[in-house]
Amino acid sequence: MVDLSRFESNLDQTYSEAILSIQENNDHILLETLPSAIVKLAGHLKSKKGFLFNTLIDITAIDFPAREQRFDIVYHFLSMTENQRCRVTTSIADGEEISSITSVFECANWFEREIFDLFGIKFTSHPDLRRILTDYGFEGHPLRKDFPTTGFLEVRYDEVEKRVVYEPTALTQGYRDFDFLSPWDNPHVYTDTEQKNKNK
Repeated sequence: MVDLSRFESNLDQTYSEAILSIQENNDHILLETLPSAIVKLAGHLKSKKGFLFNTLIDITAIDFPAREQRFDIVYHFLSMTENQRCRVTTSIADGEEISSITSVFECANWFEREIFDLFGIKFTSHPDLRRILTDYGFEGHPLRKDFPTTGFLEVRYDEVEKRVVYEPTALTQGYRDFDFLSPWDNPHVYTDTEQKNKNK
């Protein structure tokens, strides 16, 4: 069981305005903070006695297109000393930049590059912010909700030209929208057989 009162008391008063919420869920500490405080907070969680979250497990992002603060950036920390996990979440708008935490955790380098590549979120003060999973000339960011499932370009090796070529995506069949009501989600939707049986 997490002692949230002890956790809160160990946080410096300087974070009182930056921390938006502290909760506990499944023995994990959940923090929500302002993006401007992420570097100092990561350093505090890493080195302060009572925390010692000196392992950065992962950083990821979540896209919420309908929100003004479109992206959540989620940091997962582990304290082996305290046998405790902490998830820190911060929100930014589309086009807004956030500070890199590579100065605190060097392993954040590739995590932040992955987020930049797949979501287009830029990390200021990152030592080498470039694509890590997609090709150098790739257009767009594949994990954004507004990225088309077909992509923008098709990549193939041309045997005649003996090189990789980029072409506009050519689909052999038209795009089909499968957004329809499922009979398992809505009890009022029946199959033809069920409807006939009901009418008998």
